[in-house]
Amino acid sequence: MSAREKGGPVRTVTHYVNGQTSTGSGGRRQPVFNPATGERIAEVVLGTAADVDHAVESAARGAERWGEVSLGRRQGILFRFRELMDVRREDLAKAVTREHGKVLDDARGEVARGLEVLEFACGIPHLLKGDFSENVSTGVDAHSIRQPLGVVAGITPFNFPVMVPMWMLPVALACGNAFVLKPSEKDPTPSLMLAEMATEAGIPDGVLNVVQGDAEVVDALLVHEGIAAISFVGSTPVARHVYRTATDCGKRVQALGGAKNHLVVMPDADPDLAADALVSSAYGSAGERCMAISVGVLVGSIGDEVRKRVQERASRLTVTDGSEDGADMGPLINRAHLERVAGLVAEGEAEGAELVLDGRGLQVRGREGGFFLGPCLFDHVTPEMEIYRQEVFGPVLSLVRVDTSGDALGLVNRNHYGNGLSVFTDSGAAARYFTSKCTVGMIGINVPIPVPMAYYSFGGWNDSLFGANHIHGPDGVAFYTKGKAVTVRWPQKSAGLDMGFTSHD
Repeated sequence: MSAREKGGPVRTVTHYVNGQTSTGSGGRRQPVFNPATGERIAEVVLGTAADVDHAVESAARGAERWGEVSLGRRQGILFRFRELMDVRREDLAKAVTREHGKVLDDARGEVARGLEVLEFACGIPHLLKGDFSENVSTGVDAHSIRQPLGVVAGITPFNFPVMVPMWMLPVALACGNAFVLKPSEKDPTPSLMLAEMATEAGIPDGVLNVVQGDAEVVDALLVHEGIAAISFVGSTPVARHVYRTATDCGKRVQALGGAKNHLVVMPDADPDLAADALVSSAYGSAGERCMAISVGVLVGSIGDEVRKRVQERASRLTVTDGSEDGADMGPLINRAHLERVAGLVAEGEAEGAELVLDGRGLQVRGREGGFFLGPCLFDHVTPEMEIYRQEVFGPVLSLVRVDTSGDALGLVNRNHYGNGLSVFTDSGAAARYFTSKCTVGMIGINVPIPVPMAYYSFGGWNDSLFGANHIHGPDGVAFYTKGKAVTVRWPQKSAGLDMGFTSHD
């Protein structure tokens, strides 16, 4: 056992308020682990409602100044933020791997996706352009503008500690708002790194604040009178709570929930391409993705061929410390989550699904204390089983057999989630059928993970989204601004008393 595990000194992860770190007002702290070793590598301070008050007060002062900054200057600061993040992308990726556990290449990809949203936000002068109509009535013109909300907040999950905050804060800041971020307490360091980069880039003190914490901080943010909007990504039960609580307090809310994403393999698909896609999308990041494919829907005669190929590929994956060369899959985030996922595997086996690959009990040499679960593969899963019904959020792939494309569509549409669907086929007609008829928010055709680029918006349907707006892209700009319509007349002389509305003459 290391000195750290024995209770020796560890690094403290703090809040970041008004341009500086702070331990806040609370005395509670929580350990942060390296999931690959089980070692306690840091402790994070857990904030209180008083810490939220302090951050919001700082943000309110920052928003007043920041909202008056010209679009050109705002854009220049965002460009500098982008350059700093690009230069330090490897440091960010290593911090993600150290606290989350995902393999380093995957962490690098997460940072790259965050950068893409920041690059999108750098175009904010174009994105905030309003409309103009000349002579809507004689001598009267009309135009529209979009203005910032003020102070907004984001609550983000453990699985993407860089990418998901970067879905929110660049767009919010670009639109002239101040931002309060509550990251996951399980891997809190990357958020501090981002805030410090933003300050170095020139974003004024108070405009970007980080409050570490757990449910106490979340609940304080949801009801705080000084916050105009809440962005959230997490599980469906919490997303529903966030939406109901914050909207009851008069806030705008975009709350992205859980998922049960399907990949449909049509009989005309290339079985090798389909198997590659199923393995990479189900087991990448140890399945801890809201866009992970957790259900393979095998249509007709292709089922046995695809299963054989998936089994062969998944059994060859190298599961180890994500910082090691050659790692395909790292550990789960903590022991409690490992036990939950392993319990669902046991439940699926008890319900009668065929457990083709069992990753339980995996030991990684030299990392015996790590939270590892190898790839798990089920076949002949049915929709009534818990392994199908629940969002597993781990390296578990369920194969479901159906006879026709109509059966596949019905299966997907009956699921209460609605995040993403991938379809592998050589038929344009089949692709169009699923694209048109499927009740999910994001669809990929021969694409393993149907995540849109930053200049489109990300979001699901049904129980995968609460609120009207998807996240980042055009929906993000609309969410973080409020519209104003302006009607203008510059009369040459008095037009006399008019007791009605201006006519269109």
